[in-house]
Amino acid sequence: MSDRETRHRQAMQKLKSHVDDRVARATEQRGQLLVFTGNGKGKTTAAWGTVTRALGYGYRVGVVQFIKGVWECGERERLAEDPRLEVVIMATGFTWETQNREADTQACRAVWAEAERLLADPEVYLVVLDEITYMLKFGYLDIATVKRALEQRPAEQTVIVTGRNAHRDLLTMADTVTEMQELRHGFNAGLEARRGIDY
Repeated sequence: MSDRETRHRQAMQKLKSHVDDRVARATEQRGQLLVFTGNGKGKTTAAWGTVTRALGYGYRVGVVQFIKGVWECGERERLAEDPRLEVVIMATGFTWETQNREADTQACRAVWAEAERLLADPEVYLVVLDEITYMLKFGYLDIATVKRALEQRPAEQTVIVTGRNAHRDLLTMADTVTEMQELRHGFNAGLEARRGIDY
């Protein structure tokens, strides 16, 4: 065996030992708060992947969509008939230019009431708050209200928050924060969003 192969094998054994030690120390069992944020593509897609995983094990799941609810969503279409999945959408959509702030606020608060119900239900294993970061950023919801609901949720319930510019308090509370970083996006080169790939 060459010196290079020996060094590689030793490095791999050291890495395995390090990972094994960390796995052995990870003994706490409870629900988690995950935040998927950043400017890159894939935050909602990652959340739907976790929804699929939880449903695959027979758990109840709630998804609350604050912006994309009126858009086509292949994942939602595929999973909609699963009786363990409840999807709540902000059906009025969201006016980016804020032409009717009062209507947007009312729509947001109505959907948030449904989110609070899911967050209080010990039978719901996973709750996704899709694009809620925009509701906080633009003042449709206040962070104290959201934090209180997250802190008071059942201990076994996991919550995924998605959206750009996640509030610093959510980042502080989170067990796991994943930042999607955009290196290149086809849209910037004129590529239209593709059905079955982008939505």
